Amino acid sequence: MALTGTARRRVTLAAIAEETGVSLSTISKVLNGRPDVSAATRARVEEQLARHGYHRRRQAASSAALLELVVHELEPGFSLEIIRGVQDVARANGLGLVLTESGTRHAPGEEWIDGVLRRRPRGVVLVFSDLADDLRRQLRSREIPWVILDPAGDPPPDVPSVGSSNWSGGLMATRHLIELGHTRIAVISGPDDMMCSHARIDGYRSAMTVAGLRLDERLIRYGDFHLEGGRRIGGELLDMEDRPTAIFAGSDLQALGIMEAARARGLEVPRDLSVVGYDDIPLAAWITPGLTTVHQPLRRMGEEAARLVLRAASGTLDTVPRVDLATSLVVRHSTAAPPSAAA
Repeated sequence: MALTGTARRRVTLAAIAEETGVSLSTISKVLNGRPDVSAATRARVEEQLARHGYHRRRQAASSAALLELVVHELEPGFSLEIIRGVQDVARANGLGLVLTESGTRHAPGEEWIDGVLRRRPRGVVLVFSDLADDLRRQLRSREIPWVILDPAGDPPPDVPSVGSSNWSGGLMATRHLIELGHTRIAVISGPDDMMCSHARIDGYRSAMTVAGLRLDERLIRYGDFHLEGGRRIGGELLDMEDRPTAIFAGSDLQALGIMEAARARGLEVPRDLSVVGYDDIPLAAWITPGLTTVHQPLRRMGEEAARLVLRAASGTLDTVPRVDLATSLVVRHSTAAPPSAAA
């Protein structure tokens, strides 16, 4: 007589219990994300679950009416726009939103997995994150799908991701400054271990090269996306004897830091220094002068990531998409012709 699906699962769980030397109740605790299991035992059980190809039934694994959004830090403007996008889609689908702050820009902290397995959300959106193999294995064994939003590195081919056209953003920001007459243009991007940081600098390099302008490597800097980093590195650039007349910043917060550094040195934006930001957070339109910036569709990126993970949860995601949304330049009042051209 052929075994039913339920019987096959029971035999498999019993075999796993025997192979790992633990009880069926311990296997159940691992499957349900209970915290009262040692890390070594959990890893051993998860390895056997994966080897046997065991998967919980979808309706059990995705029983909670939740979407989970994981960020490594809550940044003003940037994070809020993404949260709004994910929340819009969650609300439209009758789901609640769980916001988790954990880990680094590369991966959530080790403590995160126990919580998400207990919550069993419909899906997970990871911002600036990837997952270690053991975390992937645990999520897949519960059939909890995930999508990476604005990935820090190059996501594996089997993981859906949503980003934006960072190279085009760097190109159009630099081209705008060149068209105003600037030839000595600096760029401050994000950390040098992030894919988007390199893509924005590559766009800058392309614009300078096509315009026939010399690339001065001293004007190309990696930093972070925070205000203090912009203020510090911007100050270093502005203290050069042959300082730049324009700076392209990798984020709006960095741009604000650069503008502070300029004011501290008695320089006026844009009369003495033009500044272009990146992201187009709401604050960019309200500061004085209004910040010229590259609009990154953060809210829509959150929406697209949430839609993708819900499609994966419903089994209607036939391919593994890698979505790059278009960026655009928003010209305000922080850019103008360089002093020599204006004179």
